[in-house]
Amino acid sequence: MIDHGNAVSDVRIAYIGGGSRGWAWTFMTDLALEPALSGTIRLYDIDEQAAKANEIVGNRVSARAEAVGKWKYEVSKSLAEALAGVDFVVISILPGTFDEMASDVHLPERYGIYQSVGDTVGPGGLVRALRTVPMFVEIAEAIREYAPEAWVINYTNPMSLCVRTLYHVFPGIKAFGCCHEVFGTQKVLKAIAEQALGAEDIAREDIHVNVLGLNHFTWFDKASYRCHNLFPIYEAFIEKNGNEGYNEPDRNWANSTFNCAHLVKFDLFRRYGAIAAAGDRHLAEFMPGEMYLKDPETVKRWKFGLTTVDYRKNDLKARLEKSAELVAGKREVELKATGEEGILLIKALCGLGRMVSNVNIPNTHGQIANMPRDCIVETNAVFSRDSIAPVFAGSVPEGIHHLLQPHVENQRDTLIAALAHDNDLCLEVLMRDPLVAGRITRLQGSVLLRDMLVNTRRYLPGWNL
Repeated sequence: MIDHGNAVSDVRIAYIGGGSRGWAWTFMTDLALEPALSGTIRLYDIDEQAAKANEIVGNRVSARAEAVGKWKYEVSKSLAEALAGVDFVVISILPGTFDEMASDVHLPERYGIYQSVGDTVGPGGLVRALRTVPMFVEIAEAIREYAPEAWVINYTNPMSLCVRTLYHVFPGIKAFGCCHEVFGTQKVLKAIAEQALGAEDIAREDIHVNVLGLNHFTWFDKASYRCHNLFPIYEAFIEKNGNEGYNEPDRNWANSTFNCAHLVKFDLFRRYGAIAAAGDRHLAEFMPGEMYLKDPETVKRWKFGLTTVDYRKNDLKARLEKSAELVAGKREVELKATGEEGILLIKALCGLGRMVSNVNIPNTHGQIANMPRDCIVETNAVFSRDSIAPVFAGSVPEGIHHLLQPHVENQRDTLIAALAHDNDLCLEVLMRDPLVAGRITRLQGSVLLRDMLVNTRRYLPGWNL
């Protein structure tokens, strides 16, 4: 990197999963709109043709007059080539294909176990983790050899297991996980505060929150706007609107598989006195299955959706068509702010200012006082030149700690099982997951796990299936 005072050039970024037909375009947009950074993006993907397509798209974006951040996109043919000498590594991959994900999400339905996402916890999160861990072992080993000083930013789910694997393989790695779920809850608080306070255009960043928990099961125990404590305002809103929920102006829960009316959040606030800070689709999966995911009718009453893999497959077809049009020059990537913070974090790590944001890293500093030091927690942290300093978040309230504990144990044991190819330990993880516990017999769990593992066996080298 070359420091020019108010800008940094020659930043080298390895993008693992650089053939993405979606998030890659978001990344390109943010890079193009940031005038203080420029450099090279090395695109690496097991689908080299997809990476070559993004090479064309990225360089076309960078050449546009309105692109104030100038980047050169180039394809790397190996991890070693992509990583050698880079300053940052971005990991955003799909572990397997949507065929494997279809098994993750939908096979448990034969026993009445429904999952609204299926990528973090529950049977789907478990099996996705088992095929993800070997990939992250390989990535961590390559980073240790070719880019040991680089900052590593992970966007892949299951977030906690991915980051945990990186540190298990390479304890000296400088890795962290980024997730925008917290931003969505800040936006809900912003809208509620605007209504209650008669304010206009409150910035999401001005909703100050104390973040603590696990990825996709994060919580706020403090939230404020200027001199206003937002907890009484949030509680009053729930008392008035708790049955109908809250629909964001441009996102009604009934017209998208990803949206919600935040009724699960509201219910969790009533029960535990803290603000659950992720989308309802994620939050529901961490709770006992009888509560929010008992069956499709229950899901509908709580006003969120079961994201089917057929939906994801159809969406992929549309994105492949868009990719072809972008490569052919028939369409352009829209250059407008995406709301993601990844580029801002890179700026801060380059020494261009300081920033506070939520981040997933080991609890090494005891940023959550009553959680194990080796688990991956999500809290705020201060980003500055070559430094991430976690903010002390305090202790998780006892009732919420009780909810977190089985997931902390399952994340620990899932990594052990994945590394040891331990079917029996996988079954223990499955049977104590809150979505599953008490709802099926051990025999049913054993049959379900066996079938799910067989369906993803091409990504489980060394397993006895």
